[in-house]
Amino acid sequence: MGSNPIGMAGAFKAQLQHLLIFSSSEASLLQQALITAKSDMEQRPPSVPKLAWVEEEEEETTGAGTGVLANLPFLDAEIDAAMLDLLVEKGVSNPVQVPAMVRSIHQWLTAKESAGHRLDKTLLELTEEYPSDVLITLLRWAPSCDRAAATMWGTIMSSSRTAEPALRLLPDVLSAWPVHSVYTSDGDNAGVFALAATVALWRVFNLAWRSPVVLEYFSNLFLRLLFQAYISMQDMPEEVETFWKGCQEQHGLAANPNSFALQTLKALLCQMHYEHVVLSIERKRAWDTLLCADTHHCAVRLLAREMRRVSIIWCCGMASCLFDLLSQGISDWELPALAFLVEVLDCLDLSECGKKVLEILTRHLQSESRQMRGVALRGLVVLTSMDPSMYSLTESLGKLLWDRDEDIVEKTLIVLSLLMLQKDLAIASPIALQLAEALWHLFDNDNSLVQLLSIHLFQDVIALVVAKGEKPLKKHVSQSLLPLFFHCHDENGCVAQASWETLLSAVSFLKRKDLKQLLQTDQMWRFAECLLAEDRSRAAEQLRLALPYVRSAQEPLREAAVRFMGMAGRFLTGQQPHFRIICRALQDMTDDTSPAISCLALQALYILLALQSVPCSRLQKMRDQLRRLWHSRPLLCGRG
Repeated sequence: MGSNPIGMAGAFKAQLQHLLIFSSSEASLLQQALITAKSDMEQRPPSVPKLAWVEEEEEETTGAGTGVLANLPFLDAEIDAAMLDLLVEKGVSNPVQVPAMVRSIHQWLTAKESAGHRLDKTLLELTEEYPSDVLITLLRWAPSCDRAAATMWGTIMSSSRTAEPALRLLPDVLSAWPVHSVYTSDGDNAGVFALAATVALWRVFNLAWRSPVVLEYFSNLFLRLLFQAYISMQDMPEEVETFWKGCQEQHGLAANPNSFALQTLKALLCQMHYEHVVLSIERKRAWDTLLCADTHHCAVRLLAREMRRVSIIWCCGMASCLFDLLSQGISDWELPALAFLVEVLDCLDLSECGKKVLEILTRHLQSESRQMRGVALRGLVVLTSMDPSMYSLTESLGKLLWDRDEDIVEKTLIVLSLLMLQKDLAIASPIALQLAEALWHLFDNDNSLVQLLSIHLFQDVIALVVAKGEKPLKKHVSQSLLPLFFHCHDENGCVAQASWETLLSAVSFLKRKDLKQLLQTDQMWRFAECLLAEDRSRAAEQLRLALPYVRSAQEPLREAAVRFMGMAGRFLTGQQPHFRIICRALQDMTDDTSPAISCLALQALYILLALQSVPCSRLQKMRDQLRRLWHSRPLLCGRG
């Protein structure tokens, strides 16, 4: 049975007048809307959608379906627009009605493809008064941002008073991967997809005009989009995946959410007229690198450098955002956030934020992630080069010297070297012990830079330790003498020179004038003999320290080790277990690739066995072997 349009309009007018106290101008506006609606309603097709609040009334919902909106009958779209205008102008007495009104505006725009800006004022006033309810409802009701939703976002962004709350809220939603949980005034707490915020921003950034408010929120938007590209590499829940597939079909979007996040970031840069940044990153193929979780933080560094060239002011703003984010103890995207911060450290005024930066970097030194520790150390390298007076870091850095990752050890040594440049520095005894023990174990590192830095740092430590810390440090300094002695023969001239200088400092620290004089007069083997002779009980320990050098890749170190073994054997003739170890090591060295070392090892072995009254037949055999080696030596050397 058909409805009477005029009777329906009259009922609507009577009910609305009962619920609201109209002024004459409001009544006139309503009358005009009714006259316009009369002919439309007579021809209204059955397919015209019902309004949100009518559906709620039919479903007998509570919350949003209460109050004025729940009691309105079925209305034509044009009458709805007039009614919405009047409700907003009159003032929404109960915020619980706002989500239903937002849904109705969306439905009205969906039904009216050529609606123009009929409800712009209504939407703006509603958003200004209830920003969170309007924005969250729009993201929840139209997450894929269809034509009607895009129109609403465009309207919201057209006014600074509504664009500001939108640009404050959207970054929070898009960084809450995969779903942002929040209540609206009607009690709805359904999750809002983080990707819904990204889609909305993508539509906004692709508008022909640029909202001036974007300038104010650029830093935060830039970072949140960049980090969403990282966290969206995680597995998506089924409901998010279903939503994303719908977005792909509707808008023809990129295959993956992380690609789309970067696409939106590029749109933001273009809105800011930074197309050259987009192209520069493209030429360096960093956009593709950002799509891989393992390399994302490396590409973030490139992007940060590009932004630093564009504007130091922007970088300072981004650093401020990063301070807040990294102070929250986030885990999903700490690595790229820290990587970006490190690249813009030199833009900051450390007198204002140095303490905060130091706290962040120091905390991340304790991370279980090797990459995180490496990035934090890179930051400390920058920080200490700008301000070397950060001695409080020393204890934390000392622990990293034992790290298995060579790159982390190298960066730690660099930071410590910079810290040692501080004037009037005095190292406390516990820290000196910690550093000394770790450093002399690095003298044999395969990385020549690590060797060089550790040797120089060891010299700094024994020079800077406070007076009361000298006695506890003597044990480690004594243990370092033999490794330093061997590295005085290092084929790397810089390492050899550093070893000699540090060895000289070490014997001075130990107040060994006799050893100091031998070093200064270049009597290196007399020095080694004195080390063995001064305390025969320590000869076994010296032997243990010398054995690894027998297997060194460097010929000069192997040769020095063989000579030292022969010398040590004479002091250990009465200690059979240790004497056998020396003889076995020398026997192995008779097959060394170097004829000179083979001959030296055989000669040392012969002398030691002769001292032990070995049978003459065995000694004769060794003499014959030694003679053959000696005669073949020039020929073999010529072949080399």
